Amino acid sequence: MPNLKEVRIRIASVKSTQQITSAMKMVAASKLRKAQNAILKMRPYAAKLKDLLQNLSASLDSGDGNIWSQQRKAEKVLLVIITSNRGLCGAFNSNILRTAVQRIKTDYAAQYEAGNVSVLTIGRKGTEFFSKRNYSVVASHDSIFDRLTYENVSVIATSVMDAFTDKQFDRVDIIYNQFKNAAVQYVTVEQFLPVETHAPNAVQAKSNIDYLFLPSKEEIVTELIPKSLKIQFYKAILDSYASEHGARMTAMHQATDNAGDLIKQLNLAYNKARQAAITKEILEIVSGAEALKGS
Repeated sequence: MPNLKEVRIRIASVKSTQQITSAMKMVAASKLRKAQNAILKMRPYAAKLKDLLQNLSASLDSGDGNIWSQQRKAEKVLLVIITSNRGLCGAFNSNILRTAVQRIKTDYAAQYEAGNVSVLTIGRKGTEFFSKRNYSVVASHDSIFDRLTYENVSVIATSVMDAFTDKQFDRVDIIYNQFKNAAVQYVTVEQFLPVETHAPNAVQAKSNIDYLFLPSKEEIVTELIPKSLKIQFYKAILDSYASEHGARMTAMHQATDNAGDLIKQLNLAYNKARQAAITKEILEIVSGAEALKGS
């Protein structure tokens, strides 16, 4: 059984850790509130715009200059991996990295063997992971979360879109955590480019939507579709950002509770050790007194 001093030091250490995790939980909760409001407001607009984007792309063909939905053989692939800059958020980052590696080794195994799979990382955890394992990291944008605005994100989206139109890549996927609530986040893999033109469900597949293009198809291709793609890219980063703070708040809440349970166990061990020490002293005193009587 450990001595009393060791147990007291351990209790003080766990209490200090509990204060830190509790403070981190409150900070994460504060940031989550703002991030959650941002993604919940953005999501309906982005979803409707995505439906419009798919229908428009299906209505336009390559002869109209619609380069965004051109289906090419996926020989060169780019994966946009969205993680966080910091840890202490449970399995938030590990789930994304595991999914990304699994996708590379299964869906894009032939491209990977040929050296045609590249990675664009958003978040320091993803950058460190893929850089250490000698993956082809074409760019990293770890500081975007310090200034998370549509204008800053659109710069990254534009570079990805330009790489697709220049035929540097034939397919672009985004892998990120989709936010549901503070305790639940879904790892999501979305095809960013080329734009998927199939109807999202059977009901929409049966409906024939006839569009009147004003002022022209060319302007829609050059203005509306790129803007819609940038919105989808921005939505994915907002989803990941809210998911990160939700995962961190949940992880710190669990860590705080675990520290409380550990403190209870240590207090019990401390009381047992203290009782044992007192009992030992009493026995020594009684034994000494009996020895004096016998003498």
